[in-house]
Amino acid sequence: MNNDYKKLIPADFAGDSRVWIYQGSRAFNEGEASQVQGMLDEFVKGWNSHGTPVKGSGAVFFGQFIVLMADESATGVSGCSTDSSVRLIKEIEKNFGIALFDRVSLAFFMGDKIQLLPLSKVKDALETGLLNEDTPYFNNTVLTLSELGSGWIIPVKDSWLAGKFLAGAARN
Repeated sequence: MNNDYKKLIPADFAGDSRVWIYQGSRAFNEGEASQVQGMLDEFVKGWNSHGTPVKGSGAVFFGQFIVLMADESATGVSGCSTDSSVRLIKEIEKNFGIALFDRVSLAFFMGDKIQLLPLSKVKDALETGLLNEDTPYFNNTVLTLSELGSGWIIPVKDSWLAGKFLAGAARN
């Protein structure tokens, strides 16, 4: 698995910086990813919270995930500034015909590709061997920059999926 994504994490942001991960229902093609990156760059330049600039960053990771980050050590992110980021993500969805708010599909590294699997199919995938306890899983529930670097891509056995599915799958 490729950990090159860590170079997209700003080195000058605090470890407790907030993170929002939006998983695409498909990968962006190269041109789309470039356009989305431009939209993210433009957004974070003007990202404000109650009139004060937010120290923010946004990037397309693996061509399929949009990750927004806000270092709140100087300026906290308010509800209104969070709402503005959600509007941006909805605009990206509309412009590119992609779902970014689907929380039922889970992403895994299988071979050298990212594969999406509906939550309802995870048990079967474990039982048939399509997934195993060591399959890298994208844990999109991470909330901080530190967690993004250390706990975003983790083996299934180290995720919340283990308690829900592995005990039964391991016995079969």
